[in-house]
Amino acid sequence: MKKLKVFAIVLGLVALAVLSGGLYVNIALPNVGPAPALKVERTPERISRGKYLANHVAACMDCHSSRNWEQYSGPMISETLGSGGELFDEQMGFPGKIYASNITPAALASWTDGEVLKAITTGESKDHRALFPVMAYPRFGKMDQEDLYSIIAYIRSLKPINKDIEHTVLNFPVNLINKTLPEKASSQKIPSQTDTVKYGAYLVNAAGCVDCHSKSDKGKIIEGSEFGGGMEFKLPGGTLTSPNITMHQSNGLGSWKKEVFIAKFKHYADSNYKSEKVGMTLQNTVMPWTMYAGMTENDLAAIYAYLNSLKPNPNKVLVRRLDK
Repeated sequence: MKKLKVFAIVLGLVALAVLSGGLYVNIALPNVGPAPALKVERTPERISRGKYLANHVAACMDCHSSRNWEQYSGPMISETLGSGGELFDEQMGFPGKIYASNITPAALASWTDGEVLKAITTGESKDHRALFPVMAYPRFGKMDQEDLYSIIAYIRSLKPINKDIEHTVLNFPVNLINKTLPEKASSQKIPSQTDTVKYGAYLVNAAGCVDCHSKSDKGKIIEGSEFGGGMEFKLPGGTLTSPNITMHQSNGLGSWKKEVFIAKFKHYADSNYKSEKVGMTLQNTVMPWTMYAGMTENDLAAIYAYLNSLKPNPNKVLVRRLDK
């Protein structure tokens, strides 16, 4: 009887500790500190650089706009620029329903530039919510601050669009785990373009190539799968799987010359290119070719150089698979 009482007391203490820990996480986190006092000067140079980054490198507008999924690669619908609403849900392998926010001036009018910077780079929103890292603050937090200022200057220049977006709802226990993820940014200076591999690494981080071209579990990249492909996207009738983009000779891009790599992207920037109407079928792709096609050839060459510096991953991917 005495042992049972001791066991009951220990069990009660453990339950209390778990409950206290859960309450602490739920109430006190995230907490990365106050937003910096910041006012970004909106110069033409910053707005131009921010437009390039947000549309063609970091591809912020990929998620924070609507895409026309009737057309190949889901090109962005220009009149929705920055208005948000794209949904990432369980069918796509995410732990809940995650909505991209409206980032036009209509939605960010009450936000300071410091609050915008904090959200982009740490994952803690103005209202102290923890953003799910499909909004890739872990990599944006590693970008050069001047590039981040340029992105802020650009989104402040967007046409205001009044559009209410549903709140993200995460499944348990990811909803609690997610609150522990935001962290302070660790920005870096953009490398010299003469150091092609390091400069390419900077661009690859900004572009988030690893986010899709890896295997993931509940939104987190599985260690060792980086750039080897394997992320699955459920479409009506089948599954699209991201390809291996390491330089593995048979299962990756090992047979691609630099010129072929660049030409693959630039094909979608050609004035003669017309997007095919394929709908949400296995003939489509989630890869935003028309956005990344706007990168300069110099930047694409640097990305190729970085990918070429990585250890080839042997992962073999079947890109299109019919679901029975």
